[in-house]
Parts: sequence; structure tokens; C-alpha cells
Amino acid sequence: MEASQHKFEESLTLNRKLLLTILAAVPAFLMPLAASGKSARTSDSAAAEQEEITYKYEAFAGYGYTSLNQVNQSRFGLQGLNLSITRDWGKYFGIAADGAAYTSPIAAGNPCPPAANSATQPTNCSAEVDAVLLGPVFHGTLFRQTSAFFHVLLGGEHTGGYSQTPSVSFAGGFGGGLEYKLRPHIALRASGDDIGSSFSVTNPVPGDSPHLRMNARAAVGIVYKF
Repeated sequence: MEASQHKFEESLTLNRKLLLTILAAVPAFLMPLAASGKSARTSDSAAAEQEEITYKYEAFAGYGYTSLNQVNQSRFGLQGLNLSITRDWGKYFGIAADGAAYTSPIAAGNPCPPAANSATQPTNCSAEVDAVLLGPVFHGTLFRQTSAFFHVLLGGEHTGGYSQTPSVSFAGGFGGGLEYKLRPHIALRASGDDIGSSFSVTNPVPGDSPHLRMNARAAVGIVYKF
């Protein structure tokens, strides 16, 4: 009886030692795994941070189009070059300076209003539009490599090649666009906006209006971030 009880106590002691050994081994086994997982997370985090580098500046150059509502009775819009540069503060906000020169009609035969004391309406109007605008930009990622932006622009427009008053008008409007990232520094951009200006022809005829005109604009080109 005493021998059986002694064996039972020895077995119980061995089981306790085995249990303690197992409990001690579990943390020792898990610590390297935890350290390895932490290291992997740190590496992934560092890679993600490196992949999501934000740049302070971005420059855009591309083809631009504008309607020509500020030239009375004009039939066609103008095409030319659209440039801009943006200074970013963080991932979502920036200030953009936009400049454009629209020098060529999209089709021949653009008419102009008739001159004073003339019943003849000249064709092939040589009007050109230059614009310098500045304003805030709000932007963010939509999905992976695709991002969107919205801007509000204020500045001035000049219409040349055709006599108008004033020669430079206050202009402003809003719009936005999409960008598709090709490389970390390079993206494709397509944008559109509506810019208002107010011109009056030098020799107005009945039906001409000196009031605000809205001109739709569009642009497509390349963005370089640096």
C-alpha cells in the first residue's frame, strides 16, 4: 500500500515537472516566431512607406482645348498647350499655377462679328486665348494607381487677334480630373473644367452681350512628380 502510494506521488511529481517543462518551452518556442513576425511586419511597413512616398511638386504638360464663347458668334473652339505646376502639402492638398495658350481653331472658317458700319461677317477669325490661373487643389487615391483631383482656379484671360474690351478679363472657375500612375514619378492625366470670363466686343452689334461667359476646357498629358 505504501509502495503504491509512493509510486503515485513519484508519478505525480514527474507529471508536474513535465508540465512545467512544457510550459517553459512554449514561450521559448513562440518568442522567435513573434520576433520573426515583428521583423516581417516592420519590413512590410518600411516597404509600404517607401512605396507611398509623397512628392512636394508635380509638373503637367499636355494638349489643351477651350471653347470660345468670349468671341461673339464664334463657331469653333481653340486648341493649344496647357501647363501647370503644383506645390503639395501632404497627401491631399496643394496650390496649383495653371497657364495655357490656345492658338489654333479646331476647324477652319471660324467667323467673327462684323466690324462697325459693315454688313459683312469676316471668316477665319484669328482669335487666340491665353490664361493664367492659380488656386487650391484637393487630391487623393481612388484605387491603386488611379487618383482624382478637384481644383478651384482664379486669375485672368487675354483674348488676342481680335479687338475686345477689356483686352484682359478676370477669370475663374472649377473642375477636376483623373491621374493614372505609370511609374512613381510619372502619371497620365485627363482633366476638364469650366472657366468664366467677361468680354465685350469693341463694336458690338445687336445680340452681343458683355456679360459673363463660361468656357469649357479640357486637357490631357503627362504629370512628372518630384
